[in-house]
Amino acid sequence: MRETKICVIGLGYVGLPLARLFSTKYATVGFDMNQKRCDALMAGHDATLEVADDLLQDAIKNHGFKCTTNLDDIKDCNFYVVAVPTPVDENNRPDLKPLWGACETVGKVVSKGDIVVYESTVYPGVTEEECLPVVERVSGLKFNVDFYAGYSPERINPGDKTHTVEKIKKVTSGSTPEVADIVDNVYNSVLVNGTHKAPSIKVAEASKIIENSQRDVNIAFMNELAKIFNAMGIDTHDVIEAASSKWNFIKLSPGLVGGHCISVDPYYLIQKAQVYGVLPRVMYNARRLNDGMGDYVANQAIKRMNQKGVMVKDAKILILGITFKENCPDIRNTKVVDIYNTLSEYTSDITIFDPWANSAAVEHEYGVKVENSKSIVESSKYDLVILAVAHKEFLDMDIKALCNPNSVIYDVKGILPRNIVDGRL
Repeated sequence: MRETKICVIGLGYVGLPLARLFSTKYATVGFDMNQKRCDALMAGHDATLEVADDLLQDAIKNHGFKCTTNLDDIKDCNFYVVAVPTPVDENNRPDLKPLWGACETVGKVVSKGDIVVYESTVYPGVTEEECLPVVERVSGLKFNVDFYAGYSPERINPGDKTHTVEKIKKVTSGSTPEVADIVDNVYNSVLVNGTHKAPSIKVAEASKIIENSQRDVNIAFMNELAKIFNAMGIDTHDVIEAASSKWNFIKLSPGLVGGHCISVDPYYLIQKAQVYGVLPRVMYNARRLNDGMGDYVANQAIKRMNQKGVMVKDAKILILGITFKENCPDIRNTKVVDIYNTLSEYTSDITIFDPWANSAAVEHEYGVKVENSKSIVESSKYDLVILAVAHKEFLDMDIKALCNPNSVIYDVKGILPRNIVDGRL
């Protein structure tokens, strides 16, 4: 194969860190449809905070990394990596439109001998049955004759500064044994912990989707336990601490399951399984249970208010955190919005405070306002405070000082001092 020149299509939480890493060894171009995103990246700042400014600026200045919306800038690449989102629609059905759009982009620039690698999370078969026919149609080239393909599922954990992209062990695969070796070698060359070469693209696709589905099911079990033990008046976290003293107990905590992976990916496999006549009851029930936890938390908080004689109607409420996880600006599929929506049936006086979230993005996506100023939040007293996200900034706050004398503090994450909380998940 001629000298590798890489194009990463989609410069979000997955694509940008990967493109930046590839640029340390290969000529690399990042492609995205969003001109504002490209302009911001070329100015040296990543709003997702997945790539530090110094690393991004080094890639641009010293490695020739470039972000573009211009197809002409990527026509001379020969190793295309597709890293666009794979969401679900309002009925939780897989939405492949972003992926199809990326395939059309690839089809306009792919040449003979090129390799197209997909990283987007999909059900087994999407790469070969849905994506590559689009590339063939647009390009006029024939798959596995004129161009080739691979699949290497993304394993980015937003906000995680320990398991960064270069330290992740990646699964790779290719449409022929020879191409599988090439794809594996390219990824291996930039990864500290190497790769696992799967025997086929479908195996690689399936491996990714069960990673997140397994975690979804495990968290659903912990959430179900939390509901049981809360009803019994037993602290779930105490139970988990006791049980985790056994060597083979898997220690997980109950919580809200949001984000673009765990709360979405299982639906892809659920739908595909039913095509083959299999009803995945465990996965389906896990999804239903986890999707309902925001409403459950809100009602548990209301229950504590009633027990303490705090008027729920027109109560003044503070929710700490809106992002889907701690110390990360990612608001995709956050279940904190479900807490807000349930509480808003009783009062309109709800403040959401999150120093990590982009307030304009939250209002655009969910129609709710977010306060970024700590001083403004601390100027009021609240009847109910819900710690929904474990941002590091909240650990330093005097949450008790935000409360009225008879207020309720509900701790979703189980991180606040036991003596100040009235309830926790």
